[in-house]
Amino acid sequence: MSQGSVTKEFPFSSGILPQDTPKQPRIKSVAIPFFQPVITLSLLLAFQFTSPGPNVPFLQWGAFSVRWYGLLIASAVLIGVTLSQYLAHRRNVNPELVSDLAIWLVIGAIPCARLYYVLFQWDEYAQHPADIIAIWKGGIAIHGAMIGGLVAALIFCRLQKVSFWQMADLIAPSLALGQAIGRWGNFFNSEAFGRPTDLPWKLYIPYRNRPPEYKGYEYFHPTFLYESLWNLAVFILLMVLFLRDIKGKPRLKIGTLFLTYLVVYGCGRFWIEGLRTDSLMLGSLRIAQVVSLCSIAIGIIGLVYLYKLGRSLPDVVHPLETQSTDPAHSSHK
Repeated sequence: MSQGSVTKEFPFSSGILPQDTPKQPRIKSVAIPFFQPVITLSLLLAFQFTSPGPNVPFLQWGAFSVRWYGLLIASAVLIGVTLSQYLAHRRNVNPELVSDLAIWLVIGAIPCARLYYVLFQWDEYAQHPADIIAIWKGGIAIHGAMIGGLVAALIFCRLQKVSFWQMADLIAPSLALGQAIGRWGNFFNSEAFGRPTDLPWKLYIPYRNRPPEYKGYEYFHPTFLYESLWNLAVFILLMVLFLRDIKGKPRLKIGTLFLTYLVVYGCGRFWIEGLRTDSLMLGSLRIAQVVSLCSIAIGIIGLVYLYKLGRSLPDVVHPLETQSTDPAHSSHK
């Protein structure tokens, strides 16, 4: 079989189709309409300004229960994979690569997110070791998930011989949207809220879920909501950039979307983390703020490297676009 016929079948060897490949039909997403009732119900409950707490499941059938936290995380993964497959199709990238990468990301991200959280709360879990695996009760850290997912993605891209930065660009919008959805799990678990407040959008937290130093307060900053809205804004920004890039107005260099995500998400998380009462600490430092600053720095350095210095980012393999001789696409190197 010739190379041309292989690329038209979405090769696993390269993952990228030539720029002159005929435009493929769009994939219609079915996950988002399916999830609309859950989003609607979540919003209705949220605007009661009362967190139900982790003891209120989504579904209870005898000893079997489905908790909101797990449902929202699973739904975020489903929607994220569907969206990234759509973006891959628009990029003429094999959508099956995204499905395979998603498995690696889940395997790498979820355990690392839990381990990250447990390590910085070790005094508590050392007394209750059985709770270490009780992830359904909450207690995962997005930065731990990002570290685990990053390692898994690098290994996957190396094995599959595909560009890490190209795949990262396809995942970035889904990551932001998934975080926007997943943060509602904090609402149902009465966690990840901020300091006491009397603002109109204050959130009522049940007495049993309040920090010891704030037992006398009833209403708190809904920081989960702040981050959910911020992540939604990041998602919209990345989608606008992606769609403009598809039209060539302007063409973005490989890695731009993911680096933009690191900068913009990091800025929002740094500010929101300062409002929280349950931050993971290392001495007097809020770990999430330190990691956010590192994320912002990496993103800015990467963007300067791309656009100011006109260089390509180091990668596990060379993207096919860098080998293109078509002047119309030379700016995409």
